[in-house]
Amino acid sequence: MPATGTTRRVTIAVAAAGISSFALLYAPQPVLPQLAEQYHLDPGGASLAVSVATGALAIAVLPIAALSEVVGRRPVIIASVVLSVVFGFLLPLAPSYPALLVLRALQGVAIAGFPGVAAAYLAERLGKAGLAAAVGAMIAGNTVGGMVGRLAAGFTAGPFGYHGALLVVAVIGLVCAVVTVLALPPGEQGTFAITSGDRRRSEVLREQGRAVLAGLGAAVRKPVLLVQYAVALLAMGSFVALYNAAGFRLTGEPLNLSPAIASLVFLAYAMGSVSSATAGRLVGRFGRRRALAGALLLTIAGAALTLSDSLSLVIAGFVVLTGAFFAAHAVANGWAAAEAPENARGQVGGLYTLSYYLGSSIGGAVGATVYGHAGWSWLIVLTACWLALAAAAVVAVVPKSVKASFPTLKVGKEAFTERV
Repeated sequence: MPATGTTRRVTIAVAAAGISSFALLYAPQPVLPQLAEQYHLDPGGASLAVSVATGALAIAVLPIAALSEVVGRRPVIIASVVLSVVFGFLLPLAPSYPALLVLRALQGVAIAGFPGVAAAYLAERLGKAGLAAAVGAMIAGNTVGGMVGRLAAGFTAGPFGYHGALLVVAVIGLVCAVVTVLALPPGEQGTFAITSGDRRRSEVLREQGRAVLAGLGAAVRKPVLLVQYAVALLAMGSFVALYNAAGFRLTGEPLNLSPAIASLVFLAYAMGSVSSATAGRLVGRFGRRRALAGALLLTIAGAALTLSDSLSLVIAGFVVLTGAFFAAHAVANGWAAAEAPENARGQVGGLYTLSYYLGSSIGGAVGATVYGHAGWSWLIVLTACWLALAAAAVVAVVPKSVKASFPTLKVGKEAFTERV
C-alpha cells in the first residue's frame, strides 16, 4: 500500500498534468475567427489548428502507450507535459500558418503521452489504495484544463490578439508542468528496465507483440464494441464541429458578441461533469441501449435550439447539447470497458480513444468547412445526421435484452479520464 504522502503527490501531479495537457490541446478553439482573419482562411482552414493536434494525438496514443511499457510510465508523462509546453511557447512565434500547423501536430504527439499512459500509471503506482481519489483528481484536471484553456484564450484574444492568447495558455501549462515534474514520485520503471539479457528482452518483446495483436483481434470482433467506437467517432466529430464553428457563429451576424463574451459558451462544459455522473443512473433505470440512444437524440435537440437568432436559445442549446453529448460519451465509454474481453481491455480502451480523437480531428474540420460554405443551418443538418446514424447503430446492432447497471461514479470517471 503506497504511503499517504506518495498518494497525495501522485494526485497533485496528475491533476496538474491534466490541466496543462487539455488547456494546451484546445487553446486555439476560441481564437479560430482571429486565425481566419489573420491568415485569410475560411472556417474550415482555421479549424485545422485544432484538428491537426487531435489527429496527431489519435495516431500517436497507441505507439506511445506501447513505448511506456519499455521506458516506464513516469518518463513518458514527464516528457509529455514538458514538450507540450515547449511547443505551446513556440506557437506564437510561428512565421506562417503552415508552420503553426506543424507545431500543433508536434504538440498533439507530445500531449498524447499523458492520456495514453496516465490511467495505467495510477493503477500500477497506487494499486487500489488511493486510486479513486487520484483518478478523480485527474478527471477534474482534464475537465478544468479544457475549460480554462478555452476561457483564457478567449478572454485575452481581444486585447492581446491570438499570439498573446496562446502565450497566456502556454504560461498556464508551464506552471502546471513544473508542478507535475516536482510532484510525480520517482521509482517506477519500464518492463525492460528490470529485464537482463538481450535474448530475454527479445523473447519478452515477441510475447508482448503477440499478445497485443491477439487483443486487437478480440477488440474488433464484437459488434457491440464496434458500435461504441462508431459512437465515439460520430458523436465527438459532431461535438467538436459545433464548437469549432461556435466562435464564428457567436461573433458574427446577428449575435455580434466580442471574443471574450463568446468564449463564455465554453462554461457549458460544466454540464459535462453533471451529466456524466448522472449517466449511470440512467443506465440503471433504462438500460445502456435506451440511455445511449436517448442521449444522442437529445444532443440533436440541443443543436437544433442553436438555429434560433435569440442569444438565450443559442446558449440554452449549447448547454443541452453539451450535457447530452457527455452523457452519451459516458455511457459508450463505460459500455466499451464493460464489454471488453479480458485479454483486450487495453486495446479496447485504445481503439475507443483513437475513434474519439479521429472524430474530433476529421469531424471538426469537415464541420467547419461546411459551416464556412453553407452556414450554421447546414452544419446542424450535418451533425444531426451523424448523431442519428450513431443512434441508429445502437438501436439496430445492440440486442434489446442488454441491461446493465454499473456505479455512477465509475461511469463518470471513465468518461473523463482522458477525453475532455
